[in-house]
Parts: sequence; structure tokens; C-alpha cells
Amino acid sequence: MNQHASERQAFWLTTLRRWDLAFYALAAVAAASYLLPATGGGATQLWSLGLLALLVCAYVLVARPAAMRGSHTGTDAYLALLVAITATTISLTNGGFVLLFIAYSQIWFFARTRWTGALWCVALTAAVVAAVAVAVGDLRAAWSVSGLQLVASLAFSVVLGLWITQIAETSEQRGALLDRLGDAQDELAASHHAAGVLAERERLAQEIHDTLAQGFTSIVMLSQTASALLERDRADEASARVAQIEQVARENLAEARALVAAFGPVALQGATLAEALGRLGQRFEAETGTQVAIELDAQAAEIDAEVAVALLRTAQEGLANVRRHAQARHVVLRLVHADGCVTIDLADDGRGLPADLREGVGLSGVRERAAAGGGSVELAAAPGGGTRLRLTLPVAS
Repeated sequence: MNQHASERQAFWLTTLRRWDLAFYALAAVAAASYLLPATGGGATQLWSLGLLALLVCAYVLVARPAAMRGSHTGTDAYLALLVAITATTISLTNGGFVLLFIAYSQIWFFARTRWTGALWCVALTAAVVAAVAVAVGDLRAAWSVSGLQLVASLAFSVVLGLWITQIAETSEQRGALLDRLGDAQDELAASHHAAGVLAERERLAQEIHDTLAQGFTSIVMLSQTASALLERDRADEASARVAQIEQVARENLAEARALVAAFGPVALQGATLAEALGRLGQRFEAETGTQVAIELDAQAAEIDAEVAVALLRTAQEGLANVRRHAQARHVVLRLVHADGCVTIDLADDGRGLPADLREGVGLSGVRERAAAGGGSVELAAAPGGGTRLRLTLPVAS
């Protein structure tokens, strides 16, 4: 079945009940008109009613099922029978012209296309004129009696049928477009939902990397140091490392709870960014022995929470990379607020950037935070050797 046939079948199925009601109502009107005294004698009335009953049976048993199946063979056969019964009934009784209302309307309902509908209307008109000519015995007389009226009816039927069909098809097309638009909106909503889920997963992965993963790295390194000290019978120093392990573990636990509760970093709860950076540097120096010099701009105290989180996470990532890769002895951490921007700058005197550097999750997270905040990231060699990580974000003045 081609696309057009499928569209016609869909049209049939959606409007069939209304056409049923219209057909049965017009059939009842036709039956009543045949019973009027002016329509002829008893035999004529019986023949007219019999033909009408045949038409109703053909509609119920042939046309309607064929329309539901999308079978053009059945509907074409019904239209042929409709033309024949209408012409015959009109030749028998004056009341037969009522069937023209049924015939013209059903032609446009069951026709395959607009052009076939117009051809069926022409065929019906010609058949009626021929039937009247046979009834009166003279074609000219038949034409004078009903020809002009039938031509006018044909013209009106064709114009009205084409117009109504155009409206119906346009309505169907709009309905199909609305259905496709609804499907597209559903797909877009699903896509947005999936993108939101993926973005949230990436955010959580970044938060876990910046907090819990770095904390566990500290715990592992402190545990290794404590084990080495115990092997050398340096129990006091090992005990200090164990205390640091406990402190880092507690902070990690607090970070985990904050992530579950969707809070900000624990270090910024009840503290300014400057205070959080100061504690971060002190803890890093105590754990690694690397000296951390912190230079804070007093103007940087008044920044919003999202910018403060990005700056703190960048400092954590920079120090984590120093711990894992730099083998540095000194680190300088600067926080500067100037020209509508705030900058955090972390420089070490370690080995510098490797030639085959591959950025991991942490540095990718720093760049994502910079992009989200409309800022920039710089990762380069520090003056005198080592590495410099710098994040700059715009802030409200």
C-alpha cells in the first residue's frame, strides 16, 4: 500500500462514524420521500425501497469493511453500484433525486484521489441523464427536464468536493506535523534529560576526584611514610603521621557527607576562601615537608561562592599534582583580585612539565570550571624552573 493510500485509509478510519450517521440519516430521508403519493404507485415505491435497501446493505457489507481495510477494489465496486442504483431510482421515481445527496458525498469520501472523485461525479451525472432519457424516451426531453440542474449539481459537487478534500488533507497534514513535532519535543526532552544526567555524573566525578580521591592519596602516602618510620624505630614521628592520617580521613568523611547533601566544600563552610587556602597550605606542608608560601589579596575576600569553589578546587588540584609529580621544595600560592578578575596562581620549583604531558581528570576539571565561569587557565613552566598553574575568573565589581 503506497503512502497516499495509507493517508486515505487513515482519513476513512477517523471520520467513518460521522459518515455512517450522515448516510443512515439521508437514507431514512430518501425512504420517506419514496412513500410520498407524488412519487408513483405501489410497485414503483417497492422497487425504489428495494434498491435503497440494497444500497444500505452494500454500504454495510462491502464499502465500510473495504474502507477499514484500505481496499480500493471494494470501494470502487461500491461506487459503481451507487451510480447504478442512483440512476435507476431517479428513472423510477421523482423522489430518487434525494439519492444524489448521498451519491455525491460518498463519491468524495470513497474516491482514491481528487481526480477520481471528479470522474466519478461526471459518471454519475451522465448515468442519471441517460436514465432519465430512457424513462422519457427522448434525450432532448431528458436534457430539458433535468440536464441543466444536473450540470449545476455536478459543478457544485466537484468544486465543493475539491475544496472540502483540500481542507481535510491540509488538516491531516497539520495533524501529522503536530504529531511529529510532539515526537521531536519528546526526543529533545529525553536528550536534555540524558545530557543533564551525564553532566551531573561528570560533576560528581570531578568533585570526587578533587576531594575524596586526593584525600585517599594523602592517606596512602602518609601510611607509607608512617610504615617506613616504624621500621626505623622512629615511633614519635610515625605517631604524628598517624594523627595526620586520622585528620585527613575525618576531612574526607566530611567531604563525602557534603557531597551526599549537595553542600559546597567543607573547607568553605563557615570560613572565607583565604582561611581555607591557608589551612590547605599548612596541611600540605605538614604532610609533605614542602614549604608553601601563601600570598593573599585582601580584596579577594568578597567573592561569590561559585567562584570561591572553583579557586579552592584549583588550588587543591595544583597541590595534588605537586605532591605526585613535581618533587618540589617550595610552592608559592597567590590569590589576586584586580581589574574585575580574581586569579589564583600556584608555582613550584620542581621538575617542570614533562614533554609528553597528558592532562588527567583534575586539570580537565579546572578547564571546565574556567569555561563555565567565563575565565581562562594557564599551565606553563614557572620562572626559574618548575610549573605554574593559573586560573583567572571574572567577578562582579
